[in-house]
This record gives sequence, structure tokens and C-alpha cells, in this order.
Amino acid sequence: MAPANANSSLVRARLAIHHPPSGASRTMGGRIGEVEFQFNPGQLELSRSASWYAQRAVGFDRGAQQEFSGADPASLSVEVFLDASATPTSPQVRKKVEQLLSCCEVDPQSLPTNRPSPPWVRFSWGGFSTVQFIAYVESVSAAYSLFSPTGEPLRATCRLSLKEIPTPVRGQNPTSGALSARRVHQVVVGDTLPALAWREYGNATRWRVIAEANDIDDPMRLRPGSELLLPSADDVRRGPGAGPGPGPEPRGTP
Repeated sequence: MAPANANSSLVRARLAIHHPPSGASRTMGGRIGEVEFQFNPGQLELSRSASWYAQRAVGFDRGAQQEFSGADPASLSVEVFLDASATPTSPQVRKKVEQLLSCCEVDPQSLPTNRPSPPWVRFSWGGFSTVQFIAYVESVSAAYSLFSPTGEPLRATCRLSLKEIPTPVRGQNPTSGALSARRVHQVVVGDTLPALAWREYGNATRWRVIAEANDIDDPMRLRPGSELLLPSADDVRRGPGAGPGPGPEPRGTP
């Protein structure tokens, strides 16, 4: 028999469900709830595509010259397996499925606004940052496979399809007017600012840039599940404006 604490370090995948933003804001509202996966996914399907526009021209003998017109939102498909067969009287499977289905319904809190919307969600799984983006639930399907004598569902497999919600990039390049590339990182257990700075910029001493961008007073206290804005490498290289202290040091400088 496996030790009781064999899975104590297992990081569960989860889907955080939030109220949609109010008005023209693109920031998620407060958290409605969360679905923690009983069993981590065996497979994730992530897709992203780019759009190109073809302008016909007689000067090209093999088709037309194409111009990039933008990146399309990412799509993520994931399967959620729910099982309450060990507690036949528990309604947890039914309630979790209903919670997932509600992600395709209008959030009552958004009705008074001029932009009614279903909840916004964010899927996360430890440090797997590639799949951590703000999204809406495009579709949910649930297949029930086990029931109690009273008809209570005890086992279900749900298939979710998430579609990324494009959000404006924060910050602006003061010299060119172009938006600087930044991304959001969700804090997991064990994260530190120096470690994030090393991973993002190749220089652990750049942790102050992240601290300043997120108004962090105590760099030793990062709350798991919170989100950090990571400034672009270009912002860091620009020097003093990117954070306190002297300008950037050579990569790898202790």
C-alpha cells in the first residue's frame, strides 16, 4: 500500500471561475468559484493560429503576396473526470458539473451592465504557464457513467473547450509608442522573485523590476495563486526606468 502522504506534493489542475469585467474593462471581476480536478488531465489540446490576408497582384506568378493581419485567440481542450463512487450519497459530481455548465450561461451580476456576459475563467496547472490565459468556456459536454440507487450521478466525464480572451498589453514604449510585450504569471508554491527574474531575463538581480511592476514590498512573501505582471525583457534593458538601482548588468552578472 502506498504511503498516506504519497500524493502530498501533487499539484492539481484547476479552473478558476470569475465574474466578467464591468463596462469596457478587460480585467476579470471577483472569483465566483473554482473547480479543482480530482484527477489531473491525461492530455491537453492547445491550438493557436495566425491570420494572413492575401492581396491579389499581377506581379506575383505563384499566388498573391500575403500580409499578416493578427494572431487568433488560442483554444484549449481539456477533459475533467469526476468520481464520487466512494460516497454514494454525495452530490459533488452533480454540483461540479452544474458549476461547469454555468460557465456557458450569463452571469446574473453582469445583467445590469451594458455588456452581459458568461463568467471568465483561467485554467492553471502548477508552473505550466503556456496554458494559463484568460478565457471563456466555448462549450461543455458531460457524460454520466454511474448513478446511485436514487439517481444521483456518481461519475462523469466533462469535456471543456476554452477560447482565449484577448487582453490589451499593459505598459507602453515611451520612445516609439508601441506596446511592450508583457505577460502574466500565476504564482505557484516555491516561486521566488529572483528565480522568476533568472527565468525571464537570465539575471536573478532583476527581481526588483518585477517587484516594482507589482507594488511588492516584501519579495519573500508571494501568495500561491496570485498573479504577477512580468515586464518584457526590452523594458528591463532600457535601464533605470524599468526598476530601481543602476542600469542593466551584463547577462549572468552575479
